[in-house]
Amino acid sequence: MRALYAGNARSVVVRGLVATRSTNWIVVLTGVVEPVFYLLSLGVGLGGYVTGVTDPAGHPISYAAFIAPALLAVSAMNGAVYDSTWNVFFKMHFGKLYQGMLATSLGPLDIALGEILLALLRGGVYGTIFLVVMTALGLNLSWTAVLALPALLLIAFGFASIGMAITSYLKTFQHMDWIQFVMLPMFLLSATFYPLTVYSEPIQWFIQAMPLWHGVELVRSLTTGAIGPMLLVHVAYYAVMVAIGMVFTTRRLRALFLD
Repeated sequence: MRALYAGNARSVVVRGLVATRSTNWIVVLTGVVEPVFYLLSLGVGLGGYVTGVTDPAGHPISYAAFIAPALLAVSAMNGAVYDSTWNVFFKMHFGKLYQGMLATSLGPLDIALGEILLALLRGGVYGTIFLVVMTALGLNLSWTAVLALPALLLIAFGFASIGMAITSYLKTFQHMDWIQFVMLPMFLLSATFYPLTVYSEPIQWFIQAMPLWHGVELVRSLTTGAIGPMLLVHVAYYAVMVAIGMVFTTRRLRALFLD
């Protein structure tokens, strides 16, 4: 176990923050602007013409209040995936950073945890800023919206874990295009802009198997106050994502750089 984990993942986090300290604000700004534009254009603009929208409990809500929590989950996903894929890919194949880290007392689990925590931090920052925007626009309909922040961190943790695990198997920039190929349909189909009921039943089952749908439903339930037992299913889904991602990432880093 000592060969896998030295208990010093914080040094990987600190190194990442120091290395990007001059550009962190730009990264955060670009990650927040896109979902805010979607919210203002579709939720506030187009939303004035959309009626008959309900929360997970069946209560009528505005279209803006329907898509805002979905965009909140998307912002957490985007921040986590970007940091755990493109940044990790560059460090692994071009910066040769992990070889140097593993030459010290750090183990593969330290690196995996450190990089995933960096991605978690970015996803959390994206989500927190967007949550403030939602509050300012009056789109948080229940006091349970305060629980959306830990939910965002869980979503970011799940996507970061899986993102880094997948990236450890990719070898070229062309392979990285597949990540966007998967994320785009998740963004469009995961009940982000339309209720799940508009799709046929086979497509509904497919959507419900995707991780973003669970994140969208989790955050939407919390911001609208539609609390129910399905929340435990969504949380368990992400807990499994975290566990699988951590195991595969640690094993892959060990196989690449130590065995």
